[in-house]
Amino acid sequence: MATLAVTGHMDLTEESVALVRAALRDLLDGHGDGLTGVSCIAAGADSLFAEAVLETGGRLVVVVPSRDYRAAKVKPGHAELFDRLHAAAGEVVVMPNETADRTAYEAANRELLARADRLVAVWDGTPPSGKGGGTADTVLEAQAAGIPVDIVWPEGATRRG
Repeated sequence: MATLAVTGHMDLTEESVALVRAALRDLLDGHGDGLTGVSCIAAGADSLFAEAVLETGGRLVVVVPSRDYRAAKVKPGHAELFDRLHAAAGEVVVMPNETADRTAYEAANRELLARADRLVAVWDGTPPSGKGGGTADTVLEAQAAGIPVDIVWPEGATRRG
């Protein structure tokens, strides 16, 4: 039984979604029965991972960064998927932050890592932005804590912008 947490880019191009989805399925298929996936279910990589966990019969744990996250940060185009994944979760952890901000994201990432045997990073290798709480920051925190990291960035994947 393994617990995998996810971090990853929100701004995947439309063409990259299918590539990342397939790579995540391949990775998760290798973990067999008893898989638990931990995700903040943000748009992009987090939700793709959560969907793949559920599709493989795994248990989903959702970490919500703040009490106002759904209302303040979930855009209309992502709301239906967010709500579906939230409802499908075996456990939902709402962090004790009132506001969705950098502090809340950093705390949510620490919670992900505290629960993880491994971290799955849908990451193009871009270094940290210096703002904190991003994908690269989470990868570096996992590595510093001795948590193994599986990088998922299939050939042809790109980000918007």
